Amino acid sequence: MITEGKVKYSILRKTLNLEKRKPALDDGLSYLTHYLQNEDKKDNKTYEREAINYLEVHNLVNDPEFQYKLPIEFDVPFPPPKVAKFKFIDLFAGIGGFRIAFQNLQGKCVFSSEWNKFSQKTYEANFGEIPFGDITKIPEKIIPNHDILLAGFPCQPFSIAGVSKKKSLGREHGFKDETQGTLFYDIVRILDEKRPKAFLLENVKNLASHDKGKTFKVIKGTLEELGYSLHFKIIDGKHFVPQHRERIFIVGFDKETFDGNEKFTFPELPEANHVVEDILEKLVDDKYTLSDKLWQYLQDYAKKHKEKGNGFGFGLINFDGITRTISARYHKDGSEILIPQDDKNPRRLTPRECAKLQGYPDNFIIPVSDTQAYRQFGNSVVMPLVQAVGAQIVKAIDNY
Repeated sequence: MITEGKVKYSILRKTLNLEKRKPALDDGLSYLTHYLQNEDKKDNKTYEREAINYLEVHNLVNDPEFQYKLPIEFDVPFPPPKVAKFKFIDLFAGIGGFRIAFQNLQGKCVFSSEWNKFSQKTYEANFGEIPFGDITKIPEKIIPNHDILLAGFPCQPFSIAGVSKKKSLGREHGFKDETQGTLFYDIVRILDEKRPKAFLLENVKNLASHDKGKTFKVIKGTLEELGYSLHFKIIDGKHFVPQHRERIFIVGFDKETFDGNEKFTFPELPEANHVVEDILEKLVDDKYTLSDKLWQYLQDYAKKHKEKGNGFGFGLINFDGITRTISARYHKDGSEILIPQDDKNPRRLTPRECAKLQGYPDNFIIPVSDTQAYRQFGNSVVMPLVQAVGAQIVKAIDNY
């Protein structure tokens, strides 16, 4: 049982048995951890009823109002800031690359959402909060007001129905309607309801050219239809880490707030002088060395495609250079980034090296299997690049 007094989050999570409980929207753990994170009574009110109900049902506290008397000490690597300059929400949160970046800028996260249970586990271990699950099932009204919306959203093709068909059904044609059935639509409905001052979206470089530019046209039109002025740019993460990773960043500012006069520019990029050797560990377990069978397969595969004039093949790194783009499939064979070894087959990166390749701090906890860790870092963002873009957004808001 929890009694009065200051309690560390690590003790509370043992009491709540978070290691064995399955994070999910319907069991109240997301409500509870969000409730504990938010001391602001307005934000707290959003999660209070469900959080207290969860505590009462599971008989975890003597006093269901304990949070008003019991401050939590978040002994996690990345606790909420004690004093925040602004509030943000973290959609399609993954393992929290956006969150670290914006907390470093003195932002307070008031809502997070991530459907993958393994990513939820990593997120909770590092931030002391379990993200809500499937964003498509979360009503926008439960999300607190915020200044900046963040989302590294999945790219889905949009099925654009004809204008004439919609008019014949008595439906008004519009870009918002064209995004229905995609996860991007969930960003749209939250922006429409909550009207944050700004947003930052991140996606693969090919979003700009997908379906001959039609997909990006719908995205751009939808965001402008909502009343946001847009800035977008493809930036390579190699300016911050030793990895070639081009991603498109889309920044928007609410015209009702800024009248389209926000003073925003993308950051001036530092010299790309990072090298792979800087992120490699000195002692690495032999389990990361490729087996003879796998190494032979990769060599044969590369030879076959080279003979056909294709560019497919494994990627042995140059220690003084940068890597290819790490992807979520890295766990399969590691072929896109292999480390040469003396008198041995090449090896994969370790999960910790993958974290460094994405610019994550050394104290970031990796509580999942290697397979899940490879997927998580392959799907993540170059954290210091996100922070550099974020700093420009915060600057534009502050200077208006």
